[in-house]
Amino acid sequence: MSLSEEKENAEQPTVNSDHDQNVVSINTRAVCNVCKRLYRDPKILPCLHTFCSDCIGQLEPFSASSRSHRDGPDEGRGGQAVEEDRSAVTLTVLCPDCDSEVDIPPSGPAGLSTDHLALDEVFLETLVSDGPLGCDLCGEGGAESRCEVCSVSLCEFCCQAHRRQKRTASHSIQRLEELKSRGRLCRPVLCSLHPGQELRLFCQPCDLPVCLECAATLHRDHRCCPTHDVIDHHGDRIRELVTVHLRPRLERLEESLQKVEISQEALQARVEEAANEVRTFTRGYASAVEAHCLSLLRRLEELRVQRRNQLHLQQAQLQQALWDVRGGVEFAERLLTCGSDAEILSAKGVTLRRLSSLAESSYDPASAPSVHPACDHGSSIYFLPREPAGEVEGYPVVGVIHSKTLDVSKCTVEGEGERERNYYLSGGFALVLRDSAGDQVSQGGDHILVSIVHKEKKNCTVEAVVVDNGNGTFSVSYTPEEAGVYSVAQHVKGSPFTLNVKRRIRRHGGTFHCCSFCSSGGAKEARCGCAGTMPGGFKGCGHGHKGHPGKPHWSCCGSTVEQSECLPQSVLAAVSPRAHLRTVEL
Repeated sequence: MSLSEEKENAEQPTVNSDHDQNVVSINTRAVCNVCKRLYRDPKILPCLHTFCSDCIGQLEPFSASSRSHRDGPDEGRGGQAVEEDRSAVTLTVLCPDCDSEVDIPPSGPAGLSTDHLALDEVFLETLVSDGPLGCDLCGEGGAESRCEVCSVSLCEFCCQAHRRQKRTASHSIQRLEELKSRGRLCRPVLCSLHPGQELRLFCQPCDLPVCLECAATLHRDHRCCPTHDVIDHHGDRIRELVTVHLRPRLERLEESLQKVEISQEALQARVEEAANEVRTFTRGYASAVEAHCLSLLRRLEELRVQRRNQLHLQQAQLQQALWDVRGGVEFAERLLTCGSDAEILSAKGVTLRRLSSLAESSYDPASAPSVHPACDHGSSIYFLPREPAGEVEGYPVVGVIHSKTLDVSKCTVEGEGERERNYYLSGGFALVLRDSAGDQVSQGGDHILVSIVHKEKKNCTVEAVVVDNGNGTFSVSYTPEEAGVYSVAQHVKGSPFTLNVKRRIRRHGGTFHCCSFCSSGGAKEARCGCAGTMPGGFKGCGHGHKGHPGKPHWSCCGSTVEQSECLPQSVLAAVSPRAHLRTVEL
């Protein structure tokens, strides 16, 4: 920070948050949140919050650790790319804005990056203020111009002298009125080792902007490029972190925080509604019932406090993550929008480290839904007015507060003892829902899924029909279509169960006769399941005719065994016109 800028900020009034309407509001971007005054030598903490250098030095240390420190190219060392391992004490402080733990370099606040955007805001705030701006050189006349290279305000006489001097004749001098009307300051970033030299180059090995003299002396063996050649690469890295990762996460965090707030209101409303139900039910009872009413209300309050605390914790996590991401995004966007090439490169290191840290480790609602559960709005809290509640002062009372949730590992199955089923016959069992204590849930409405799969034929499944009985039990029915051993799976204790399905016996649907001619009384349309035929237009079989089995048989399938199973259609289709039976797969 130049001497003139320190003079501008030396005597600034404290910002009053309760100022009246007649007082012109001060730009908050130019004010330190610790001292409530315009920034004096503003420094950027690793969390991307800016404070005065003196204010950072006065922060209470949170912890101190002795570690091997590697001196980097900070401003206090003039941008030298010297790496030296030494034992140093690193102080950790809490950021006054976000309460993050941030490390202060061993060199103190001076080793932090300077916030040049904040310096611009301070100067612009000084321009728009009503008070006159004095000349930084003579201290007598009122300032009318400003040298953008020296960063000093000049009166008319000093301005002419500034133009006549050989060293400063080429400096860019702007009228203060012009800067004030423009509303934005384009101020060069000067080298701390060589006053008057602008940081126009970027040393890639040291990863910091340097001036021409630094490049010719301290960095003469390093690769230094013009800032405009490398700004696109480094700016794109910041822009990618903001656009691709942090900006969408910011929107998700805002949406999740809004859901938490809505859930808090719904939880409060539901608890109040349940409390009103309790008061309505207990009205009219004597002191025992009134005591029971108060105990129910205390239980509700406990549930409300318990679940409110859970929501508060979730809200605090989301709020903190939102503040961190928003602060990083706003700072990076403002840096990319308002900062010059040198300003961006000056704050590039701390900005990239903070944005990368936020992108990798920040709280994200979409990263893992199991880690961030759905908001509890109190839907499991309701009042059961007819449920026995024991005795109070010797009087039996009813009415309890229900806050139990389903525990699938405690659920049981009843009526599953019959593990064998005939082919095509329906079966079933009852599923009883229980909570974590093993007590039966008295309400239905849950979504139950039962899977019945053939153990050998994985593609062979049986559709299960689940009916909610409304009392915490579900009736499950099924109809197997194929014989074999099935696995009945549901998320209950003892699952999966084994179901053995046997093929159903096919009963005969015809007549056990000697021939179709005799059993039908000579009807030509009478048919038979055997391969026998008769001349004269008869469609069935007859004694002594071709294909007749020569013994009594069933008209439905042609089987000659009376106590037998009806042959399937595939066997009947395999019988040739000459009464020869082909071998087929049954």
